[in-house]
Amino acid sequence: MEGKNYVIIVGCGRLGANLANTLSDNGGNVLIIDQDKDSFRKLSPSFGGLTLIGDATDMDVLREAEIEKATVVVAVTNDDNTNIMVAQMAKELFDIQHVISRLYDPDRECVYREFDIDTICPAILSVKVISGILEDIYKERKQ
Repeated sequence: MEGKNYVIIVGCGRLGANLANTLSDNGGNVLIIDQDKDSFRKLSPSFGGLTLIGDATDMDVLREAEIEKATVVVAVTNDDNTNIMVAQMAKELFDIQHVISRLYDPDRECVYREFDIDTICPAILSVKVISGILEDIYKERKQ
């Protein structure tokens, strides 16, 4: 893992698996953690990264993942509380500089901002994209 970007992804749902597949396909060094071993079936057959079954809020699991070597930690489970906890642990306990977390509840963004954690909020992203599409439609109609 030395000399190469090492990304840890927590959560092997649709987003986590697709991100892991993309990073792996592009030659990235990826480890994905999930509590459910069956979730790893979402990974493509060409996935060249590592998988780890466990609870990423457990210090021993994070140590087994060699989190201290990670350049980026991405928390994308389906639970905001888990994502907040993993992100805080990565930032505060392991001094990971780049932490990204999915956030379902936009009202919780202030918690992430306090810890200098980048957030991806599907609801806000969807509103921005839909608004952009609507603007394009309205512009076309005016012409």
